Amino acid sequence: MSGPVDPLPAGVQEAAEPEPPDSRPADDRHRLTALGGLAALSLDAMASVAYGPESIVLVLAAAGGYGLGFTLPVTAAIAVLLAVLVASYRQVIAAFPDGGGSYAVAKAHLGRRAALTAAASLVIDYILNVAVSVTAGVAALTSAFPGLYADRVWLCLGVLALVTAVNLRGIAESARWFMAPTAVFVLSILAIIVVGLFRDAPASTEAAAGHASALAGNATAVGALLLLKAFASGCSALTGVEAIANAVPSFRTPGVKRAQRTEVALGALLGVMLIGLAVLIGRFHLQPVEGVTVLAQLADASLGHGFGFYLVQFATVVLLALAANTSFGGLPVLMHLLARDNHLPHVFALRADRQVHRHGVLFLALVSAALLVASGGDVNSLVPLFAIGVFVGFTICQVGMVRHWRQQRGPGWHGKALLNGFGALLTGIATLVVTGTKFTEGAWGICLALPLMVLLFEVIQRAYARIGERLGLGRVPAPVTRQRSLVIVPVHAITRLTRDALSAAVSLGDEVQAVTVVHTAPDAEDRQAAEALRRDWELWRPGVPLVEIPDGHRRLGRPIADHVDALTAERAYDRITVLIPEVEPARLWQRALQNQRGAVIDRALRRRTDAVVCRLRLRT
Repeated sequence: MSGPVDPLPAGVQEAAEPEPPDSRPADDRHRLTALGGLAALSLDAMASVAYGPESIVLVLAAAGGYGLGFTLPVTAAIAVLLAVLVASYRQVIAAFPDGGGSYAVAKAHLGRRAALTAAASLVIDYILNVAVSVTAGVAALTSAFPGLYADRVWLCLGVLALVTAVNLRGIAESARWFMAPTAVFVLSILAIIVVGLFRDAPASTEAAAGHASALAGNATAVGALLLLKAFASGCSALTGVEAIANAVPSFRTPGVKRAQRTEVALGALLGVMLIGLAVLIGRFHLQPVEGVTVLAQLADASLGHGFGFYLVQFATVVLLALAANTSFGGLPVLMHLLARDNHLPHVFALRADRQVHRHGVLFLALVSAALLVASGGDVNSLVPLFAIGVFVGFTICQVGMVRHWRQQRGPGWHGKALLNGFGALLTGIATLVVTGTKFTEGAWGICLALPLMVLLFEVIQRAYARIGERLGLGRVPAPVTRQRSLVIVPVHAITRLTRDALSAAVSLGDEVQAVTVVHTAPDAEDRQAAEALRRDWELWRPGVPLVEIPDGHRRLGRPIADHVDALTAERAYDRITVLIPEVEPARLWQRALQNQRGAVIDRALRRRTDAVVCRLRLRT
């Protein structure tokens, strides 16, 4: 199949905008700069420093204070993996400038099934990212203001509505909105690290005072399984690294170079923050406590329990709530590619003004809202599922890039393939460990959702293939020939609408036939109405025959459909068209006043006949 089934390719209907004064392409004004990309597409990864280090500490706490001593080595291993991923995705951006990330890589080098698996994992991850980010942000807010806890679901939906509204204005517009919160958060974390490195002891421990410690006692050894679990848990800090490669088309020209610079900047900032926070955890001998985040304790220890502490908390709340923007930047572009390849409805390939994939944005918002309501706004019920999808995509992408280098065999391809192979090994291990340790906590749902989503993609593709075969896409059609056509117009009274419908019908077909259903039940009212229509028709003489269709069951659509079937069986016409006249009220509420005759006839004809159905509306 050569392309989408739609009469016009996605985007053809968009009118070209005039050239702006700065001579850039018109739509370039609505695309991302490198700094804008860092703000719009890295919020997920940036915000992960609020829970990534904590995930490591909570796992290692099972081995007591001795286990916490491995925080820095585990974080360093994650930073190594981060460097590998950044280097890999920088190459992905150059090799696949149309975006799509792991989906595009797998499609080119691993086959359709692997590509669909990667796409499904990314779709799941993006949706979960929105739900986790919003619930985590609202959880931080309700921790500061406990009185809002009962309304957390409505707060989650309100934040989601706000982020959706901003993204419907365009990704570049959303980037401008999110630059300030991103800058405040990053500068706050860097301030914690820099100030903390100059302190010999914590400036304050007030945040953790009175809270029970989560540290296990009497542990003197750390097993390999515990270290693997800590590594896998900490890898949640790497979610979002792939978003820039998925959204390369959203960057201004030259898009590839801007996206690559953004990827490197994200990796550098994230690596510095993770390593810096891990160093401070060991420096201050920090212990996890119930009800207080590790990041809050670090802010307290470095900046004291004053303005700086509350600024960090506020910035964390805002950024966690807005981290969902990464998904709004990446998922609609991925859905656009899937729709272009006939694996999703083609409506997701359309773009509105400001380069917005509006249907993808709205789909993400609706599914995320359903997740928020189903989870009751509880972040803990969603976090266990968070990293699985993205690490499946990571692994597939790395394996695909290994095959890419083997096929290209350019300068230094051995080193590049080795780097990607090492990354695939690390992410593959992380995927298995995360899935195994979180299986009973909800990971089984992801294991079930992935194959079901791949199956859905294939069902949609087969449906488009059948439609394409029926339409003869990719083949030169037979010569145009004139067809003998009949236009049928259902009527029940003589009005201006009847006149307009018959006039249109005479213009459309070789022959025109007006039909009316006559109920044969012994009802005086029905009999009088039929006789009145027959009499008025003879007086009017429109030049179109009126055919009365008898029916003894007071039906409307079925008798007309049977009449069309009978005409079709006679094979006297090559094409039968039914033109249904109906009134379209000027106001929406007035539609409830209509008798819905047109809708009833339409449904019956579409279910039971192959006739072309047209609805002629007269606005009132």
